[in-house]
Amino acid sequence: MKPQRILWTMPYLPWPITSGGKARQYNLLKAMAQRGHEITLLVQSKTPADADVQAALAPWVKELIVLPRRSLKDPRTLWRAAFSPLPLLTTINGYAPALTRQFEALLKRQRWDVVQIEHSYGLQPFEAALRRHRQSFILVEHNVESELGAATYGKWPWWARPLARYDQWRARRWERHAMELASLVVAVTESDARKLSALTACRPHVVSNGADIQGYASVKPDGLSQRVLFVGNYEYAPNVDAVEWVMEAVWPRVWQLQPQARFVVCGHALPDAWRQRWTDPRVEWRGYVDHLPTVQSQSAVFLAPLRFGGGSKLKVLEALAASLPVVSTTEGLSGLGVQPGEQALVADNPEDMAQAVVKLLNAPERAAQMGQRARQYVTSHFDWQACARQLEGAYEALSEQPDKEPACA
Repeated sequence: MKPQRILWTMPYLPWPITSGGKARQYNLLKAMAQRGHEITLLVQSKTPADADVQAALAPWVKELIVLPRRSLKDPRTLWRAAFSPLPLLTTINGYAPALTRQFEALLKRQRWDVVQIEHSYGLQPFEAALRRHRQSFILVEHNVESELGAATYGKWPWWARPLARYDQWRARRWERHAMELASLVVAVTESDARKLSALTACRPHVVSNGADIQGYASVKPDGLSQRVLFVGNYEYAPNVDAVEWVMEAVWPRVWQLQPQARFVVCGHALPDAWRQRWTDPRVEWRGYVDHLPTVQSQSAVFLAPLRFGGGSKLKVLEALAASLPVVSTTEGLSGLGVQPGEQALVADNPEDMAQAVVKLLNAPERAAQMGQRARQYVTSHFDWQACARQLEGAYEALSEQPDKEPACA
């Protein structure tokens, strides 16, 4: 494919990589730049683009434009969250006049081969300008947001449940509106594509998540360490639920069978309350680590106890790429095509999960063989360059449209 001039928008900076979404964004930016595409990146961010961010993105982005996102406690955000017809996440990231003006200026400045909007909840600031300029655009959905939100509503206090149901209704309505406006929709998994196709007249393209195959090639898991690893961004409700479920329901069973087992919990925004709630020294609350292969090499097993979510799980792909034997729920492996018992063990209840973890801890040779099969599978199917080729396929489909009208309305 010939090089494209891409205007790419995101509602967060893709560096540092503190979440699966950021890992996807950074690695796709890098792969697309390596394939010759010229990228202007427009970001609304709650954190500034410091020198480290600039250095990380400079090799891959021709122009980086970062505008601040207003605080969650800003009165304008609170007002919109309560009274806007748009869902909560969209109001938090929307109604941003400075971002709208910057986007309009970029559309006027030159002709873009591709305009790519990440997340339907990030679309609102750009909608009017897209309509005025009759600009075609690709909308990338990392999850089915209305389903993801619905999964967290059970944790709301009883008095807030009516608001939760109202927000879910708003989310479904906005999702449909965004799909109808988009010229082309991209999903992360085939399962998500099927769900999103109910909102559009044609099936979304799939651009899978990937893994840094070379970056994890040096990892050699320590099968004798008795360490079981979990990694997540704890601003994301499914990861919070996963850790709390393990600590309450799974890990006591593991210790009954294997008292020496250790649980290592890493990731961004780790809640301080967990250290106070679970004080056993066999649980290591490490928080954010800037070099994941190091902690992977210290671990014997990766645990993915995710009970809800969407898309495919970058943390699981990275563990598989690092040849770590994985124990996961069915949800944790969604979208990956992994064969249970071949590249990972699958368990969906506490007893089975504890048994699977202990089985791998007590059979390091078997665990290592499973880890090697997992790495071979990920290498064959989930290299980021292959994901970039999928994205180029979406660009080609966009270029073949006869006019600027949405293709999937």
